[in-house]
Amino acid sequence: MTTEEVRGWFAGRLPEGLFEELVEVTVDREEITVVGRVPAPEVADDASDAERAATVEGKVAEFRERTRGDRMAVAREAERKFDRKVSWGVECDGTRTLFTHVAAPVMTRLRQPERRVLDLLVAGGVARSRSDALGWCVRLVQQHADEWLADLRESLVQVEEVRRRGPAA
Repeated sequence: MTTEEVRGWFAGRLPEGLFEELVEVTVDREEITVVGRVPAPEVADDASDAERAATVEGKVAEFRERTRGDRMAVAREAERKFDRKVSWGVECDGTRTLFTHVAAPVMTRLRQPERRVLDLLVAGGVARSRSDALGWCVRLVQQHADEWLADLRESLVQVEEVRRRGPAA
């Protein structure tokens, strides 16, 4: 299934009014992440930034608890249908909060120069372990190469479409 098909399924299956808007559905081999927008809480005009942030945090916590049963029912159905775990998150007043997400192990082989980079990050206190250091490196690449990664994702979508239209096996 394509990301668009999975997004469409969630758009049709989510209980009416769960979100103001379905913001994003992200799919990989292990996980589907569903992020929706919830209404911003009312905050006094003279509220401090700390008060505003705390109010949003409270709104998100209330939404999470109130909708847990509905979200779990949809997730169970989706997990059977798509054979992937479902994670949830919300956007509220410009803040994105993920409730759950999968931390999938990834096996890799690194030569000594790459291992030394990871070990330096651990020794410098940037990371707790080689695994944490590798995750830090991936996030750094993601942060600084967003445009390139977006182009790559788009080209892969086109490749998937060409494969889908190809002859049936």
